[in-house]
Amino acid sequence: MDSFQNLPSLNCELRIIRAKNLEFVSKGNLFVRYFLSTSNDTRVRLDSQEIPSTSEPYWNESTKLECIGAEDAMSQLKQQTVVFEIRWRTSTTFGIFGGSKLLFRAEVGWKDVLDSAELSIQKWVTSPTTSKFVPEGLKPPALQIEMKIQGPKVLPKRCHGSSTEWNKCGCRDGACNGRDEDIYAQAA
Repeated sequence: MDSFQNLPSLNCELRIIRAKNLEFVSKGNLFVRYFLSTSNDTRVRLDSQEIPSTSEPYWNESTKLECIGAEDAMSQLKQQTVVFEIRWRTSTTFGIFGGSKLLFRAEVGWKDVLDSAELSIQKWVTSPTTSKFVPEGLKPPALQIEMKIQGPKVLPKRCHGSSTEWNKCGCRDGACNGRDEDIYAQAA
């Protein structure tokens, strides 16, 4: 567990707030699918909750990630993007949901967040292209998102064994013991 000592950590938060210009979707469910890049050139796919179709769906759903890594984590993050998709799933006559249809796709770079004064952005994102499922002549769908970064911070060295020097190892209120490292490692 000593390998996690004194590593910088970034806390990243993504919040899907709401969408607009979806009045053409009359039935079924809407959800947001988003893809996060990782350092080994793979992508992690996350889906929001599915909600009944409305012209202005509201999710207000957050995902928080703690990234522990090398000191150049900020420069790596600056190169990465998050891809957001609004997807529509219709139910069949038997109430079973089939595959989803892409209504919207846009990409937002973490560079925008890192270049902002508060390391936080909240904005409406629009798609550069229109999906074939969006009727011609209507405003294209838009998605309101928020992206935040906190850090870098250095994780404190954890207590070992029966140490009672809480202020030296980063534990608060005497609530740390030698087994806590295993819990932190499992959570990571």
